[in-house]
Parts: sequence; C-alpha cells; structure tokens
Amino acid sequence: MKKYIANFMKYKYLMTELVKKDIKLKYRRSKLGILWTLVEPLLTMIVLTVVFSSIREKSDPTFPVYILTGRLLYSFFSSGTKAASKSIRSNSGMMRKVYIPKYMYPLAAVVSNFITFLISLIVLVGVSLYLRIDVTVHVLEAIYPLVILFLMTLGVGMLLATLEVFFRDLEYLWGVVLMLVMYCCAIFYPASMLSGNKQIILDINPLYALIKNFRNAVLYGVAPDFGALLYAGIFAAVSIIVGVVVFYKKQDEFILNV
Repeated sequence: MKKYIANFMKYKYLMTELVKKDIKLKYRRSKLGILWTLVEPLLTMIVLTVVFSSIREKSDPTFPVYILTGRLLYSFFSSGTKAASKSIRSNSGMMRKVYIPKYMYPLAAVVSNFITFLISLIVLVGVSLYLRIDVTVHVLEAIYPLVILFLMTLGVGMLLATLEVFFRDLEYLWGVVLMLVMYCCAIFYPASMLSGNKQIILDINPLYALIKNFRNAVLYGVAPDFGALLYAGIFAAVSIIVGVVVFYKKQDEFILNV
C-alpha cells in the first residue's frame, strides 16, 4: 500500500494537470464556459418541473428541489462514468509519449466531473433558499451519499475504462444502461408512485439509495436511511475492488489496443 501511495504522490502534479485539461476541454467551445455548470441544471429543473407537474401534489412547492437533487447526482454518475470509460482511448497519444500511471486517466476524469458537480450544487443552494427549504443539522449528513457516490462512480468508471479498450461498442451500450438507470432513480416522479412489487425497482438501485439519502439530508431534514446507505456503500466498495483488479490485470495490454 505504501508503494502505491508513494507512486501517486510522485505523479500528483500530473493528476492536477489532467483534471485541469479535462475541465478546459469540456467547456472549450462554450460561450458561457464553466457557468454552463450552473445554467444547465437550472434549465433542466425548470423544464422537468413544468412537464411533470401533473404527477406531483399541487400543494408541494418543493418539487423543483426534489427534481434537482436527483438530477444532479444522476448527472454526475452519468458524466463521470462516461468520461472515465473513454479516458484511456482519448489519452492514447499521451500514453505513447510519456509515462503516467494509467489509473490516473480514469481517476482524473471522475475528479474533474466531481469538481463541476460540486460547483453545480450552488444552484441547489440558491433554489433551496428561494423556496425557503428548512435547513436542519441533517444537512451535514449529505456528505455520506456524496462520498459513496464518488467511490461508486470511480469503481464503475475504472471497470468501463478497461472494458472499452477491448470492446468499443460498450460506449453505446452503456448509454442505454444509463437511460434505464435514470428511469429507476425517481428523479422526476415521486417514489411513492411505485407500490408493491414495483418498489423493488428502486430498492435494488444503489444510485437511488444515494439520491434518497441526499434528499433526506437536504430536502426533508431527516436522519439517513442507514440500510440504504450500507447497501450503496457495499456496492461502491465492490465496484472499486473489481474495477481496480480488472484495470491492473489488463493495463499492460492497453497500448496494444488503443
């Protein structure tokens, strides 16, 4: 373990540069630049609130925050895993010219998306203040689902980064999977709409478990659902272990296939 930590510290400045590069490339042709990180979720929230207002309780003024909390967490998982999956192939030229520990590429992709995600939380704060959402001490517990979400995204991203080197069509398949995951996260519809056996769709989704706990902390001001957090945490831990093991076993073959 000390060897890996020492190796990371040796190349941490390159990690910083990769993160900067990813953020700059993401907004290179955007007139708004990084401000789009704030504008996009706000516009999405407005559209979804208008479109799906018919399925919510008319007396619920917090519906925009309900949508925003789910949309922000899902968007990070989606963009983070997509960026990580393409990180090896998109940096193939650099891999041939200079040595950088290969895990730095998917890690930088996830970190850069996490930074923009944290910036986008400013929109959530602003909308919550505007709608006068009560702030309780439980808001501090929002850190739990966010940390687990980062680890889960990194683990899945490492696995996808490895597989996509050998199976290029995975990029399109993963897009379909993400669409299915989105509909199973109760982002724009109340979770109470699913009852009975249909509820298992949400219960088996670890991403929904994190969205649910984030809403508990930020929107509802209640204690976390520790069972759901534990389930998501176990899923994140397994994904990290599997992702890292598969990545390290196959990393020497990357240069021959990119």
